[in-house]
Amino acid sequence: MSDKSDAVRRRLNAYALAFPEAESRSPWPGHDNAVVRDKTFVFLSSAGEPFSMSCKLPYTGEVALELRFAAPTGYGLGKSGWVTFAPSDDEIPSFDQLEAWIDESYRARAPRKLVKELDSRDTG
Repeated sequence: MSDKSDAVRRRLNAYALAFPEAESRSPWPGHDNAVVRDKTFVFLSSAGEPFSMSCKLPYTGEVALELRFAAPTGYGLGKSGWVTFAPSDDEIPSFDQLEAWIDESYRARAPRKLVKELDSRDTG
């Protein structure tokens, strides 16, 4: 665990929870999830754990998997387009990139009504 990975995790968790109807869940030790209507859209490592993040990436997943620190998510989720990122502190992508992946995952998991609400919030 490092201060950098903890700071990244905190910022991404706050970002994820700002989406319409997003809630925090901790289904098992070492993970904090952001969910929308009981559907997880991002798994984040917990405080004190090495940084990792998993998202459903139906559009950019193939390209994301080319990164050295990316792999299909375990438990069969990789077959559904989930990608897990486990970079070292020196490899953590920019916040813009990490947030773009969370946004893509939210849009893939949230009901259309909430995606429309998000879009109107972005343009309004």
